[in-house]
Amino acid sequence: MSDVYLNFINGQWKQGSTGQWDDNRNPAKPSDLIGKATRSTPIDIDRAIDAAQKAQGEWARMPRPKRGAILAKAATLLKGKLETFAKTITREEGKNLAEARGEVQKAINCLEFTAGESRRPTGQVIPSEVPGTMIYTTRAPLGVVAVITPWNFPVCIPVWKIAAALVEGNAVVFKPASNTPASATLLVRLFEEAGVPAGVLNLVYGSGSQFGQVITNDARVRGISFTGSNEVGAELNQAAAKTLVRVQLELGGKNALIVCADADLDAAVDATVMGAFGSTGQRCTATSRVIVEKPVAHEFTQKLLTKVRTLRVGDGFMEGSPMGPVVDEKSLASLIEAIEAAKKEGATLLCGGERVGAPGPDTGYFLAPTVFGNVTSQMKLAQEELFGPVLAILESNSFEESLALTNQVRFGLTSSLYTRDIARALAYADQIETGMLHINSPTVGGEAQAPFGGMKQTGLGRREMGAAGPEFFSELKTVYLEATTGPKNVGNLY
Repeated sequence: MSDVYLNFINGQWKQGSTGQWDDNRNPAKPSDLIGKATRSTPIDIDRAIDAAQKAQGEWARMPRPKRGAILAKAATLLKGKLETFAKTITREEGKNLAEARGEVQKAINCLEFTAGESRRPTGQVIPSEVPGTMIYTTRAPLGVVAVITPWNFPVCIPVWKIAAALVEGNAVVFKPASNTPASATLLVRLFEEAGVPAGVLNLVYGSGSQFGQVITNDARVRGISFTGSNEVGAELNQAAAKTLVRVQLELGGKNALIVCADADLDAAVDATVMGAFGSTGQRCTATSRVIVEKPVAHEFTQKLLTKVRTLRVGDGFMEGSPMGPVVDEKSLASLIEAIEAAKKEGATLLCGGERVGAPGPDTGYFLAPTVFGNVTSQMKLAQEELFGPVLAILESNSFEESLALTNQVRFGLTSSLYTRDIARALAYADQIETGMLHINSPTVGGEAQAPFGGMKQTGLGRREMGAAGPEFFSELKTVYLEATTGPKNVGNLY
């Protein structure tokens, strides 16, 4: 029996006003109907915003450590439900069970860290020029904020946004991806069980474009945090600019791993395989380019292909943690189209490139791990994000050329360098145009206590996660407190 996923507005689970439903199917086995998600109208979104606005004031007045205690309880509850969440992620999103467990653990880490932030200082005391005056800063919530999240990390990304918004005293209207309604429902139920009051966290399913149109035209929404495509992010930002709504965008990536001639090639190969094909390449931090210095390019490529050819593709519940499916039929078709285009551009297909599984209505959306050689920096394969298990190998003549090739894209999320030379490592850290960078470790990965985000067209606004995460969801206040009354010689103050 399939599940039904309802909106959650003002503490009540409700069907959307359309009366229509969207199927939620297993990408490894499309005949597996997991459930149906309600479809909303602008009326439902308006009700969610209204509920959030009415609940936000009282939530903000709750002492910050008490808000943090609710997040800490959510973390404890999630620990006990880790397996349930992980299996739900694997079934509806496709990543293997080990990766899904890792995602849930990171969500736990984010909740624990943000709960701890509730007891840390949020301002500073500043000396005043005026006798008897104290200046200090504090933070205030934005009010009602909208959180829009993607399908590829359906638990972790919502957690790190929602937790940061809640600890600052905001009320949230949450719009998850249509592909992963089961994970979103589990998550909102978790926050409800932890004690988040009615109206403080609201969940709305349905059209992303419709949701974006409503929230960018409603003056009650004072912040929008979005993770997704560059095209949608740009449209949101442009629409929100009319009402000067604060916007946080986490967008695309075209992440490179640089292999220097002195690198540990086996370690670099392992990192490349993890980065390119873990989570089926469906993460913004995935390795989609390898830039190899020519003296070691042939050896590196052969080692890489040997390892890639051992990768198994299959249902994420299979033993041995295989590479799972891409998320849906549309994504699979887009990847196959990009592979054919790369061949026409002149790139050499070294392995993969085809759909896996016998044709049939119940064949999962599996794509063989794909590697291209003879890729040049001008090719679309080297410039555009594909969001799947497709890797491009580029060769360079020097470390300096490798840096230039890495920076020669419009994105700047993450990158990696493999070398034994500390001088190169320091030069790389200084000159690379990515918000996150790794030295002798894969492009993927991030820790709850560290900021997450990129440069250039990868993002806009303040960083997520770490101590920086809650800052987006708050306004800084500067307070001048005079201990005495009466006229003062304020000099040149203005």
